[in-house]
Amino acid sequence: MNNPLTSQLFDEKTFYHQFLKDLKRCQREVIIESPFITTKRVQMFYPVFRNLLNRGVSIFIMTRPPAEHENKVMSKQAEIEIQNFERLGIQTLLCVGNHHRKLAILDRQILWEGSLNILSQANSREIMRKLEGKETAMQMFTFLRLDQFL
Repeated sequence: MNNPLTSQLFDEKTFYHQFLKDLKRCQREVIIESPFITTKRVQMFYPVFRNLLNRGVSIFIMTRPPAEHENKVMSKQAEIEIQNFERLGIQTLLCVGNHHRKLAILDRQILWEGSLNILSQANSREIMRKLEGKETAMQMFTFLRLDQFL
């Protein structure tokens, strides 16, 4: 293996600053798996998402169908934000069956994975690992069979 792996750990306090920096540098594609979506959390992403879309970067959000949320408020917020994503040009894929993975693949070069719901995290203590390297990002892409959908 000629691709040295770079790995860093982040918590709920340090994650978003670094993740937004990585997002802004994307050139081709953003894939985010977040089972939950809240209006408050996604508000911070809209300026970056708009900029990326204007530069021709494809954005894919994978999440639970809103009907699978037990909390009615979260269900309604997820429904509204999915509609907002679609209006912007963000492709949203609904994963049925108690979807719970939390990860992001940026330009198929950077993999973020851990316990933090990227599009909804608020008050919980979480951990995320950033792994840089095409082999690792593509290993996850292939493992999840994303080529079938994207």
